[in-house]
Amino acid sequence: MDGDMVDGDTGDTDGDRLDGLDGDATERASEIDDVTDSIPRSAGGHAVHTAQEMSAETGDGDVADVDDDDSRSDIDYSDVDVEQLLTEREQFRGLAQRVQADFDNYRKRATAQAQVDADRATGRLAEALLPVLDAAEAAYLRHPEEIGPLLNQMLSELKKQGLENLDLEGRPFDPEVAEAVAHESGEGGEPVVAEVLRSGYTWKGRVLRPAMVKTKD
Repeated sequence: MDGDMVDGDTGDTDGDRLDGLDGDATERASEIDDVTDSIPRSAGGHAVHTAQEMSAETGDGDVADVDDDDSRSDIDYSDVDVEQLLTEREQFRGLAQRVQADFDNYRKRATAQAQVDADRATGRLAEALLPVLDAAEAAYLRHPEEIGPLLNQMLSELKKQGLENLDLEGRPFDPEVAEAVAHESGEGGEPVVAEVLRSGYTWKGRVLRPAMVKTKD
């Protein structure tokens, strides 16, 4: 009896069931292949893999077609105001140019101010050395051979930094660069510098100390 069940209806029923399952699996695999073939190649293997995972999770062989070109065409650009965008671009460009110009002007002013501050600081140092030069000049009048080389070296080094000795003797008197402390009569006319009693100096074009002079007219 048991043998009849194995060889009879039960065996035939199981075979038919297996054949049906195999046909369904084949048909579903074919459907999945058709879906993956319809996915754009630009999506690459990731899109194919994703479609297969969705099919495996849902158990449904029908997968929606994916088309990147169609998704891009759905974007509506009709409300974009090109004229306004161009105007705003020009406004921002003008603003950037003004900011750059302001920065360049600030940098130039800062550089010039730094130079002025440096000149003022070194000018104070040069001014502090003027009494030393006065003493060297006084010693030079008494001992020119001994003091001359030292005085010339000092003046040469300071001249490299911006110190200039005012050469005023015989020139018209200028109150901007000289102070008259003595006067002698002459033939009349415009006063001129007859003698320099104390040297005057400029520092980088600016009067550091006016000279003391004797004038005559």
